[in-house]
Amino acid sequence: MAFKLDGKLLAVDVAFSHNDIQYPANWLRLSTAEEKTAIGITEAADDPVYDGRFYNGDGTAKALDDTKETIDGVEYTNQGVKSKLKAQEKAIAGSFLAKYDWYVVRKAEKGTAIPSAIQTFRDGVRTACDTREKEIDACSDTAALVTLYSTKEDGTPNMTQYPIDPNS
Repeated sequence: MAFKLDGKLLAVDVAFSHNDIQYPANWLRLSTAEEKTAIGITEAADDPVYDGRFYNGDGTAKALDDTKETIDGVEYTNQGVKSKLKAQEKAIAGSFLAKYDWYVVRKAEKGTAIPSAIQTFRDGVRTACDTREKEIDACSDTAALVTLYSTKEDGTPNMTQYPIDPNS
């Protein structure tokens, strides 16, 4: 909840003055509703906060798909929400895979086999990322994407289920 006095927002835990009276920083926190009303302070609902992955600051949905625009004869691509989310998933998968890339290099250079647990893990990471990308692409509107990335009924984040690292 926000507080207003004479149409101006008052910050909690910040001193203020009104009618030549100085109020200490903790006054809003310690005063009663009646005391606030007596000097003209009103309560105002906080401005809504929107998830910046999906919405602009004013609450309008961001574009889901990439858009192209031409400025001074140069074509630019503006990434939509789906492309950004898929790029994040690729980055996460890449961070899991990077730890074991040396096995792949060793195999290419020396022909030494990649341990099966490592290969299974790497395959699982790629499968999980691919599955999530397909889930993102299947979302037809912002609400579906928000649901895909929201918390589950048990309160845990609805994250991509990457396999467990075999060395952890």
